[in-house]
Amino acid sequence: MSDAQKTEHIKAVVLKAGAELRERHPWLKHQNAIGMSILLVSLAGMAGTAWLYLAGHIAWWICLPVVAIFASFTHELEHDLIHWMYFRKQPLLHHLMMALVWLARPSTINPWIRRRLHLRHHKYSGTEKDAEERGITNGRPWGLARLLMLADATLALLLRVPQAKDRKHRLLLLIGGPIAYFPLGWACWGLWYAFLGYHGANAVAALAGGEIAWSAATLARMQWLDPLVVVWIGPNVLRSFCLHFVSSNMHYYGDVEPDNVIQQTQVLNPWWLVPFQLFCFNFGSTHAIHHFVVKEPFYIRQWTAPQAHAVMREMGVRFNDFGSFTRANRWSRATAPAASGELASG
Repeated sequence: MSDAQKTEHIKAVVLKAGAELRERHPWLKHQNAIGMSILLVSLAGMAGTAWLYLAGHIAWWICLPVVAIFASFTHELEHDLIHWMYFRKQPLLHHLMMALVWLARPSTINPWIRRRLHLRHHKYSGTEKDAEERGITNGRPWGLARLLMLADATLALLLRVPQAKDRKHRLLLLIGGPIAYFPLGWACWGLWYAFLGYHGANAVAALAGGEIAWSAATLARMQWLDPLVVVWIGPNVLRSFCLHFVSSNMHYYGDVEPDNVIQQTQVLNPWWLVPFQLFCFNFGSTHAIHHFVVKEPFYIRQWTAPQAHAVMREMGVRFNDFGSFTRANRWSRATAPAASGELASG
């Protein structure tokens, strides 16, 4: 079988598994209601956990990861919404959901802009034209720069500028990138830097045996910024780092045959990735299924993953190809960047 034939076989098996699942559970056919229910439960979970922390019932180290887990549901919803899986014929409700999932995840770019990037990702997956994955370090050799870019959206833009292929691309990164994050991303990352700056300065002063005399206005601002980081900003910094780490390493880059879905992704589900998968809704294990069958909601993919994984393995989709970490996500070692640190443009 050719890779194209293998791809069609995987699609057929996955679609059949989804259809049989819906026949056994007719309530799954109410896709709009399910999507909206997941969103409302997720938002309620985030708000309820935040209230427990603010009321003094739970510690910050419990609140922050729990909120991040609820936020990971909203990321999957946004991904489904990008593919118009909920309220396609009711635009008001569709765009309301888009706005709410963005509000729940302020560290991300505008979801309406991301829709264009993500559809382009499916069309050009694994190539330089795949701006979405390139933006989260897919294809870069591992090192401190890549680690920082995974953790910080601003650095993810700025550290790509030196590798920009031309002036137009450089301006796109410096101007178009920040515009895509306006306004929620600006607020989120600006407050995050203020938080890090304040506590970092205090730590340095304490190590030097001194203390910073902050103004009353600064101290007053920190009284609301600290809890805001715990209940809204910090969870999304954690969630996005885990998601970007998993996503950038499960997608291949640079030497993928055009339109060859078999070569676009791998399944990443080793035990040691569980802490990362927890904050991105098992993305590494199930996202590759989406490349074969785009229109299945995320909860269906989770449910039919055993059947999907079986046929994907049979057809040659790679599982836990950890060598891709050392090959800068190349499909083949022969085309990986040189040890000198060669970077792909973008």
